[in-house]
Amino acid sequence: MTTNSKDLTKNFTNIFKGDKVIWMVFFFLCLISITEVYSASSSLSYRGGNYWSPVLKHVGTIIIGLFFMVVTLNIPCKYFKIFTPFLLAFSFITLVWVLLAGHATNGAQRWISFIGIEFQPSEVAKGTMVLAVAQILSAMQTEKGADRRAMKYILIVCAFIIPLIMMENLSTAVLLSATILCMMIFGRIPISQIGKLVGVIMLVLFLFLGSIMIMGEANDPASSNKTLTENVAGKQKDSSFFNRIFHRADTWKSRINGFLNSKEVPPDKVNLDKDGQKAYANIAIASSNVIGKGPGNSVERDFLSQAFSDFIFAIIIEEMGIEGAVFVALLYLILIFRTGKIANRCEHNFPAFLAMGLALLLVIQAMFNMLVAVGLAPITGQPLPLISKGGTSTVINCIYVGAILSISRFAKKKNRSKETESTHQKLETNRSATTI
Repeated sequence: MTTNSKDLTKNFTNIFKGDKVIWMVFFFLCLISITEVYSASSSLSYRGGNYWSPVLKHVGTIIIGLFFMVVTLNIPCKYFKIFTPFLLAFSFITLVWVLLAGHATNGAQRWISFIGIEFQPSEVAKGTMVLAVAQILSAMQTEKGADRRAMKYILIVCAFIIPLIMMENLSTAVLLSATILCMMIFGRIPISQIGKLVGVIMLVLFLFLGSIMIMGEANDPASSNKTLTENVAGKQKDSSFFNRIFHRADTWKSRINGFLNSKEVPPDKVNLDKDGQKAYANIAIASSNVIGKGPGNSVERDFLSQAFSDFIFAIIIEEMGIEGAVFVALLYLILIFRTGKIANRCEHNFPAFLAMGLALLLVIQAMFNMLVAVGLAPITGQPLPLISKGGTSTVINCIYVGAILSISRFAKKKNRSKETESTHQKLETNRSATTI
């Protein structure tokens, strides 16, 4: 091999440095994603008249995400702090923007267009919040844990971002709040403060859900399409600030009622206009016969409207069986445990908290998506990270993985020899005390 070839190979290897296990998990998730999106996009292929277009577009999105992922992992993690104030300002502005003039998708204004690029501000805001919380926790650490003022600063930042996300995407706000709460626990926030916070959150959540159940109008399966259309039209005409905040109350109430209603509905009574996603997902899982039908052999993909996105896990079970579903869940568990090992090796707190926060963000969303698909959680609009077909979410999730890889590559590691020496000294001291 010539010198130039060796240099080229070395440079190529340097680009893709980082934790090898994280890379392995990422590539497995991408392979599953391409396979299942190709299979589950039959409805898009039918509407577009091109069988290959959806999956080729998805592959292109993954390639773009991979590019940004490689760029991110080659940035030393200590520089991530510099982006925090700019990302917070950007997230706040774009979240207000999407609330006032966003593009409606399935009844929710979650998209905005900036310099010709459409994206979801909530996806950017999620990572920004994790970055900000990690920075606050690391800056407020003491020998006995986090300073009691750390929670105050975290709540101030949350007050500017999370309510704006909640107005358009309640499930995203809840999952982000759960991630931040877990970060507080890992960041050694005093238990007494966390207990009080959980109590306040439960009270606010109870009041909020009560408001939804009062303000919202659950879609009655027996109601006519005409009546439903008139109700929607009437709500669209009322553009008061209060109604802009609670414009999704009907959807939220219907989903809550559908989840809480455990009464078995006969097949001939199922309303496929209102409960089609849940019904077809259940059929997909039940027809898998444990071992699955094989990749590309799904039947319910032709009836399940979000088979390639929110309910792709149901299609995975239908095609790959229980063992395929377990394998996918295992990949996310490997991701969180491997990231925990990376965080444990970090000498400084900021990269450790950031890595755990990003991994929790991905894994909590993944687990919730799986619970929705199998009927153990109310239906939401949460995709399966790194597997579901998506634009902004796929690229942003790749950046999150890139940040974890950057931490595995650049974060200063603990001096194991000093730790070992300190441990031996403690053991000797204990032995001497025992002897005396």
